[in-house]
Amino acid sequence: MRYHEVIVVGGGLAGLRAAIAVNERNVSVAVLSKVHPLRSHTVAAQGGVNAPLGNHPRGHYDNWEKHAYDTIKGSDFLADQDAVIRMTREAAARILEMEHWGCPFSRTPEGKIAQRPFGGAGFPRTCYVADTTGHALLHTVYEQTVRFQQAAERKEMVLYPEWLITNLAVEGEECRGLVAMEMATGRLETFLAEAVIFATGGAGRLYGNSTNALINTGMGMAVPYWAGIPLKDMEFIQFHPTTLYGKNVLITEGARGEGGFLVNNKGERFLANYADSGKAMEVAPRDIISRNMTKEITEGRGFEGGYLHLDLRHLGREKILARLPGIREICLEFAGIDPIDEPIPVQPGQHYTMGGIDCTTECETRIKGFYAAGEAACVSVHGANRLGGNSLLETLVFGQIAGDRAAEYVQTKTQREQGKKALEETLARTEEKIKKTLNSTGKEHPSKIRDAMQDLMVKDVGIFRNGQGLKEASEGLRDLKERCRDIKINYKGRAWNQALVIALELEGSLDVAEAVVAGALAREESRGSHSRTDFSKRDDQNWLRHTLCFFTPEGPRLEYSEVRPGPFKIAERKY
Repeated sequence: MRYHEVIVVGGGLAGLRAAIAVNERNVSVAVLSKVHPLRSHTVAAQGGVNAPLGNHPRGHYDNWEKHAYDTIKGSDFLADQDAVIRMTREAAARILEMEHWGCPFSRTPEGKIAQRPFGGAGFPRTCYVADTTGHALLHTVYEQTVRFQQAAERKEMVLYPEWLITNLAVEGEECRGLVAMEMATGRLETFLAEAVIFATGGAGRLYGNSTNALINTGMGMAVPYWAGIPLKDMEFIQFHPTTLYGKNVLITEGARGEGGFLVNNKGERFLANYADSGKAMEVAPRDIISRNMTKEITEGRGFEGGYLHLDLRHLGREKILARLPGIREICLEFAGIDPIDEPIPVQPGQHYTMGGIDCTTECETRIKGFYAAGEAACVSVHGANRLGGNSLLETLVFGQIAGDRAAEYVQTKTQREQGKKALEETLARTEEKIKKTLNSTGKEHPSKIRDAMQDLMVKDVGIFRNGQGLKEASEGLRDLKERCRDIKINYKGRAWNQALVIALELEGSLDVAEAVVAGALAREESRGSHSRTDFSKRDDQNWLRHTLCFFTPEGPRLEYSEVRPGPFKIAERKY
């Protein structure tokens, strides 16, 4: 049994920032991650991170209030206003912190951090590192963890890469630690802790057409869900307007922020034909553009196969090479085209999970000593639709908050190293489950069930939904869960058994997918990314509230909580 005062699960930007915050308060911390931290999904974030610095010529009058209102309006008014205000007030400080830690931000001619326009924003406030912003920020924060590990005056900071979290150990109303499997050996171990922080990322791989890394299975949401913590607003799944056709590789919103055009097969900038896009056109919010692109394709104005064009050619070679070099490389490698000379074939694809582990603005959950931050959490700052550039900001702001609160909680505890019996019992149950999985002799292959789930989610729980399709999705998921009872794993060894990992995570994915479908079926309105063709209007009277989904063996159980209001009035979304 290993012991650390705080354990952070997840080695991306939110997890590492939380670990630094813990260690800054002289509390020992361990980071457990399914992959090496530098392989976390944060590296896939391209376009930028928001902060109202006012460095752009059109952004001199920007401030946190304007950033907050843009975020709340973009959320279709489902975001909790106190959480949004907390994030936007701290945005500038977190970005300047990254700059002082050495993040190589792109610069204005005057040497300030450069900023570009992003969707749904009244001002160009997205700070960027060309089109590799997440990659640069993650390396910057990882370098700080190395510095902290080497600091003799601090308590220990330990990294455990390539460990899969299987269960939380909860005793009464307190989190006592967790059980994890070292993938290199298949060995299960218990980790005793005074506090645990989950920063495990999203659940994009519930869908087959996702920009997310293969590691984003939703297991990090399933584990606390099984332990009794509700998942909040899971029906709100973001589809990014521009993913590379046929590959679903992300083509950053920064390409449109730099001036790229979306055109149909007639050569028209078709967004001008949709009232909800307004004057914003290509920098309208993602939910609006994704819906309008889908309409263009389904009404026959897309290209054969079902895609549209993102045209960057008018930007010129110099600007593309300076600000979008990664996008050019993606196009050359995965599509065989050069965006300097040819338009990019794009289609909407699943991109982000607005919902997640229910927590407060202090990242606290219903279980004492358990915290959540980043995409795995639902604070809620994104509501029904996230603005581009706010995800990286959320990881930095709430990663630090989670670390601070966890460290404070540990420092106020009078009794330490409690809960060993609860951990041992959890370990025994998990070991029995793994043995049963390895010894199974059924006919079903976990990977095929996973593929069927992804196809089902794309078909019935996509950009447009309706009651009949959602009912079919619910029934389909129940059938897939039944098929899981008859699985077979051919390789019986424990070391690097990826089939075992898939089987363990599949259970979590299916339960999280059920939460998405249950919330979507119950929400009889259209709001943000949740667009019901059978309930096409936003219904503030009945549905201006958060969905809370609780796990039960019989299926999801729903409750609701009120959206926390603030100084900004609810209005129609016009851009």
